[in-house]
Amino acid sequence: MNDYTQSDRRSTGSAGHGAGAGAGVSRQQLLSIIESAVDRKRFHEQHWEGSFDEYLDVVARKPAVVRNAYQRLYDMVLSFGSERYRKFKKDLIRYHFFSDPIDRGTDAIFGLDEELMKLVDVFRSAAEGYGTDRRILLLHGPVGSSKSTIVRLLKKGLEYYSRTEAGALYSYVWLLDADAGPTAKTHEFPCPMHEEPLLLVPADARAQLLARLNETYAAEGGHGKLRLYGDVNPFSRKVMNDLLVHYDGDWRQAMSHIRVRRLALNEKDRIGIGTFQPKDEKNQDSTELTGDINYRKIAQYGSDSDPRAFNFDGELCIANRGLCEFIEVLKLDVAFLYDLLGASQERVIKPKKFAQTYIDEVIIGHTNEPEYRKLQSNELMEAFRDRTIKIDIPYNICLEDEIKIYKKDFGPERVKHIHIAPHTLEVAAMWAILTRLEEPKKAGITLMQKLKLYNGKSIPGFTEDSIKEMRESAPREGMDGISPRYVQDKISNTLVSPQALEEKQMNPFMIMNELEDGLQHHSLITDEDTRKRYKELLGLVLAEYEDIIKGEVQRAISADEEAIRRLCSNYIDNVRAYTQKERVKNRYTGKDDEPDERLMRSIEEKIDIPESRKDDFRHEIMNYIGALALDGKRFEYNTNARLYRALELKLFEDQRDTIKLKNLVSSVVDDATQQKIDVIKKRMIEQFGYNDRSAADVLNYVASIFARGDTKGD
Repeated sequence: MNDYTQSDRRSTGSAGHGAGAGAGVSRQQLLSIIESAVDRKRFHEQHWEGSFDEYLDVVARKPAVVRNAYQRLYDMVLSFGSERYRKFKKDLIRYHFFSDPIDRGTDAIFGLDEELMKLVDVFRSAAEGYGTDRRILLLHGPVGSSKSTIVRLLKKGLEYYSRTEAGALYSYVWLLDADAGPTAKTHEFPCPMHEEPLLLVPADARAQLLARLNETYAAEGGHGKLRLYGDVNPFSRKVMNDLLVHYDGDWRQAMSHIRVRRLALNEKDRIGIGTFQPKDEKNQDSTELTGDINYRKIAQYGSDSDPRAFNFDGELCIANRGLCEFIEVLKLDVAFLYDLLGASQERVIKPKKFAQTYIDEVIIGHTNEPEYRKLQSNELMEAFRDRTIKIDIPYNICLEDEIKIYKKDFGPERVKHIHIAPHTLEVAAMWAILTRLEEPKKAGITLMQKLKLYNGKSIPGFTEDSIKEMRESAPREGMDGISPRYVQDKISNTLVSPQALEEKQMNPFMIMNELEDGLQHHSLITDEDTRKRYKELLGLVLAEYEDIIKGEVQRAISADEEAIRRLCSNYIDNVRAYTQKERVKNRYTGKDDEPDERLMRSIEEKIDIPESRKDDFRHEIMNYIGALALDGKRFEYNTNARLYRALELKLFEDQRDTIKLKNLVSSVVDDATQQKIDVIKKRMIEQFGYNDRSAADVLNYVASIFARGDTKGD
């Protein structure tokens, strides 16, 4: 049997070695990869341990380690940097932290800079000690508006920051005998609430100690002042009292039982970050917030009021020094909400059988609109409403940012084997935004134009002032409509549909069909009028998509750079002669002719320049060319966007008949036409990101539009 086992092991080892060699990877190479990711120096830094005296050296050198939870949270957000910008006459700040640089954008937030600014302003006010540190933060908005994602980011950020040098914080362990008594230093008892070691300093010495530390902290640009609130937790209070009795009041001797350790906040380890979620009222009580008696230890310590027989493991206990999240906070039983009142306003919790215990943490909850309406109508909850700061987190109403949400999950780096045709995610995002916008109150503007204005596109007759006025007149925009989550689900469904798997592609029509089909069973749409409106909005999106792809086909057809350059040169020569009241030299006859009015108008009409405005436009073009020349720049055919578009449309018109695009819908195409179509298809692939099949589909669809005589936008 032993011989067989050894033989079996040899053959197995040989086979394993052979497989490894075939793959070109050795065990040592794999180990090297693992070891290269292990930073022992950082490990030692993050697991620093020392005496209380040594900790005082750390504090003297770097007072910021004593910061409270709000100060640390605010500094964490700032540590990732920010940028200022102006939009619709508003000064805004984009905090890079909310782009999730920690996880390369996994939880990135898009389009909510203004709302996130308000949130960070609350952090700053609380860090300065202006009163908002005694409030519950309530993120309020429709389902799927990224409320929980924001909190998840904050928790992730605190975990990361606490492991950096700038975000270092410390707690302590007691060295005691087996019964947590003062007679030995053989057993470790960590502080159950991860408290700041300086809370062990006698109250009479704190003011002077903090005054000295705050001098350095202020000089280093710290926010607010360093403060120490209240007393240590009941367990540490009893241990300290027992030690002082044992050492006849010698505080230094008592402190010899302390070891200070670096603290790394971690939700999984329940250190400094807590999460509380409502459950069935019969199976949940307030001990889940404030801890409970450990009945097995009552016999050991003789009393249920001995703090050594108490588990300080409630969410508000373990979240001390960091952040406690309350999921769907307004669904909590009233008794829990009263616990939150004391936790926020007085910074205390009331564990069973013990006096009020001080806490230092950010309390942040989130809720949806129906629950918040219940809170507003409940007169008994007035005290809770008074102690909350509500921050609205709406849906995105900027198309560009909505597209980013879907690209994050369905971009080419995530979806490898199915080609997502250009504009597929765009049309889904466009529809989602339209459902969230209110119909324009101002005459002369459509809902689609409103979407484009909000997306930063210029539309004649509308200034930044008018856009600002438009937004202010519709303050609830973004608080209703379709959730990104619904759109993401439908994109996922489309990607695994038989058509997508067979064709290995997904196009805008496939997602629009899926979005429409899903409306019939959408759980949050309760009335037919809303369902009907959402379907009508898909019609608007389809019309816009048709305009987009017709424009792309036009560009692909007119993308003959040399031809468009000649057309531009011809137009500019005629405009120059016209504005200077001169004649134009005919390149073929050599004679001087009058400026070609027919040519100039055929181009200008493509961008809706009326006869009455032609002189203004022509002078505008010549002034533009002159201004470029003064700056040492040269005018090119694509320098002026409006003129470039007019030239493209004119060239498309000239070339369309020669290419015979309408013949695409015919089963018979001659070789010359096919060659030209292949050139157009190649341009669409190179310029717009189509693949061969999706480019052919778009050309066929646009050809069918022309075939049925639909020339809108040509």
